[in-house]
Amino acid sequence: MHYLNRQLLIKAEDITVRYGAKTALEHVSFDIFKGDLVAITGPNGGGKSSLIKSILKLVTPCIGKITYFEGEKEVNALSFGYLPQKNNIDSRFPITVREVIASGLYENKDNLTGKFSKENLDRLDDIMDLMGVKCFQDNVIGSLSGGQLQRTLLGRALISNPEVIVLDEPLSYVDVKFVNQIYEIIEKQSQRATVIVVSHEMTVLSKLANRHWIIDKELEECHASKHYVRMDCE
Repeated sequence: MHYLNRQLLIKAEDITVRYGAKTALEHVSFDIFKGDLVAITGPNGGGKSSLIKSILKLVTPCIGKITYFEGEKEVNALSFGYLPQKNNIDSRFPITVREVIASGLYENKDNLTGKFSKENLDRLDDIMDLMGVKCFQDNVIGSLSGGQLQRTLLGRALISNPEVIVLDEPLSYVDVKFVNQIYEIIEKQSQRATVIVVSHEMTVLSKLANRHWIIDKELEECHASKHYVRMDCE
């Protein structure tokens, strides 16, 4: 598939990821362009999360490499907003919803005291409103339901307006009434950023995305309709 006159952002060249004797990804190559909305599905254990972690450089392929670009220039880093499939926050830690979301702004602190600008504080309020968590912003995370925590972590991923948004199963634990809002958020964010989404549920997402990948150790780029044929339970 050819993409003319589009700005390359992330390039994977023949990457293979192994954990001991287990191969998670094998000889995977792809290009991601600025403005893409990439929808990713595949069987359980097929390497979806390993692919995401490779893109983020949280794991290092044993073969091949991932390269980032700005314009035509290779760069060491891009600004990412990441919602992991499994969060690593200790629920016993006394941190509030507001503090978790604000932690996504730490790279934009005004000074070493940790104070935020009025613009960032306004942004924090807006994100809490968008995520529907403002009414319990002072609650510690250990008191949250799975859906409330997921919305909190999504807010953290979005608050810094990153150039690349990576969402690994964003609908997990989310209340049914909030699912449509998640899709609306993904669609709106894709208008200003590059978005990569892993999900089991492709009915709506496949219509929003312009790129559609199936991961089962190898990568297949396909037409959206194939997402309905190849399911994770296969």
